[in-house]
Amino acid sequence: MDTAHKEPNYMGVFYWLFALTVIEVVIGMTHFLPRLLYIALLISLAGVKAALVAAYFMHLKFERRTMTYIAIFPVVLLVILTLALYPDSLSFIPGMGVKK
Repeated sequence: MDTAHKEPNYMGVFYWLFALTVIEVVIGMTHFLPRLLYIALLISLAGVKAALVAAYFMHLKFERRTMTYIAIFPVVLLVILTLALYPDSLSFIPGMGVKK
């Protein structure tokens, strides 16, 4: 079977990654955004960059969907476990919870 695919435009992906990095640096140097928005923007941009790297440089874009699901599953699991364990972390911050 011929499973060859069209060669991706690596320079185009590089330019997008470079532009997103410049945006992250500019956001990092500005101090007028609320802290929560600042963190959310930086995490979102990092997620987009990670998705670009995984899709093009790790060739997940050209794999079967099953491989993409296998790659995404640990990220989803990380988010679920982080959100599930977050309430426990509040009890260790002075003034935020009851110490046992």
